[in-house]
Amino acid sequence: MSAPVLLSGFRPTGRLHLGHLHGTLKNWVRLQATYRSFFFVADWHALTTAFEHTEGIAQSTREMVADWLAVGLDPERSVIFRQSAVLEHAELFLMFAMITPTPWLLRNPTVKEQARELGLVTSDDDSEMSKINFGHLGYPVLQAADILVYKANKVPVGLDQVPHVEVTREIARRFNHLYKPVFPEPDALLSEVPKISGLDGRKMSKSYNNAVFLSEPPKDIDAKLSRMMTDPRRKRRNDPGDPKDCPAYQSFHKIYCTPDEIATIDAGCKSASIGCLDCKKIMIKHVLADLEPIQARRREIDAKPSLVDDVIADGNRRAQAVASQTMNEVREAVGLV
Repeated sequence: MSAPVLLSGFRPTGRLHLGHLHGTLKNWVRLQATYRSFFFVADWHALTTAFEHTEGIAQSTREMVADWLAVGLDPERSVIFRQSAVLEHAELFLMFAMITPTPWLLRNPTVKEQARELGLVTSDDDSEMSKINFGHLGYPVLQAADILVYKANKVPVGLDQVPHVEVTREIARRFNHLYKPVFPEPDALLSEVPKISGLDGRKMSKSYNNAVFLSEPPKDIDAKLSRMMTDPRRKRRNDPGDPKDCPAYQSFHKIYCTPDEIATIDAGCKSASIGCLDCKKIMIKHVLADLEPIQARRREIDAKPSLVDDVIADGNRRAQAVASQTMNEVREAVGLV
């Protein structure tokens, strides 16, 4: 029996940071040992909300895939490819668009939330939703095509993306009912994703300018984490605090520090017997040790300028072969042969 298929992807955002590492990438590396895995650069998806800014997509793709490889994605075990290089995604998207009722998209909470974050709408009213472009409204249908063109069984996602996987399941059921069974109904593969705060206490994000990047020099990482926000009550060295209100503790100490270190930091913070910088230095040494092999692999990758392009080209070829076979079945099922 062949291994179940897994698919996931990122928009091409360039260099990746500690939030990506703990929120997604370490999980991908673990999953590729169990699943037949497809990981893709979602460059068409990038156009749904930033269609007027495309000049950096190519370089961001190379930077991002280099980080994927440095973290441990193995192109011998996983298919690493670029969405727009496999035109079957677009063909299947068009087919699915023909059978997807508009209300399915209008009620999708993730689309609405993203539209609000971008300032495109101010409420859930359907008249407000009409302000967003068709590509943005329909990107759950494109996601369905991304997933189903490889007949993926599992889709690793955060809780906020579960509604998209449910749309994919509904589209698969509708297609299979209207024509003939072609697609599996994929399941969301939820993992416990730690909340990774940025330097200012908000969610770590490149757009917030609060991120610690995987490829940054160690001295820069040390400097950034040293000034990361802590419990706001500790304005002075002798002010007691509480680790549960400290973004640095909640995001990084819990991940990186040993149980004995956690106990020492917890007691020291509450009694003010340890300063915030001294506390963070304990954590920083672990962060740097964790990133050392990743950064060493990244230097090896950067020393071979064609390596990332070669990995993507090979992945495009392998992905296209699978997608082409699926589309042959789709055309036959619909009667377009």
